[in-house]
Amino acid sequence: MTGRGPWDVDDDAATTLSRLDLGALRLPGVPGMELRMEIDKATNAVSAAAVTIDGSTLQLQAYAAPRSEGIWDEIREEIQQSVVAQGGSADDLPGPFGRELLARLPARTPEGRTGHRPARFLGFDGPRWFLRGVITGRAAVEPGAAQVLERVFGEVVVVRGTEARPPRDLLALTLPGRPDAAPAEDAAQEQDAPAPELEFDPLTRGPEITETR
Repeated sequence: MTGRGPWDVDDDAATTLSRLDLGALRLPGVPGMELRMEIDKATNAVSAAAVTIDGSTLQLQAYAAPRSEGIWDEIREEIQQSVVAQGGSADDLPGPFGRELLARLPARTPEGRTGHRPARFLGFDGPRWFLRGVITGRAAVEPGAAQVLERVFGEVVVVRGTEARPPRDLLALTLPGRPDAAPAEDAAQEQDAPAPELEFDPLTRGPEITETR
């Protein structure tokens, strides 16, 4: 993985591209990219950034991690167990950023039948932070369609900050060009892409798959 990110804000490579400042994350710009900032209804804070290109989406979240060790191996196992417990499947496979999961998530078809929806879970352990990406759409199963979203993931810069944080604490995101997270009403105006139908968060107590509308 030499010469490839994701990057820490202190890495030399973090300054080689112009990136959009979203607080804890800095994202490279890609032609045709649509950016949507997701809002946690419980806290009214920005909880994730979602990049959509050609109908496929990469959801990004960054978390605090221990200084001494990474957390992706542990989280990957938790995701796999939770997906299987809810009727899906998840294969642990090698990928461009190390181990990843290719999951088939339970979903309802428009006709009301039970089906499955593919999703790739990417993880990267940085210095005292962890970056998670979830790819949905054609890019979850088609390598050609995934290349541009993989390039975005690999060029993300994480801004951890120096303050003490418990492991798995979500790093704060902000709306583009704004110093603080805006209320959900304002954030809705920033949303250009449709929300993924399924959202999975293994980093909180009692992980589960839920529908978002």
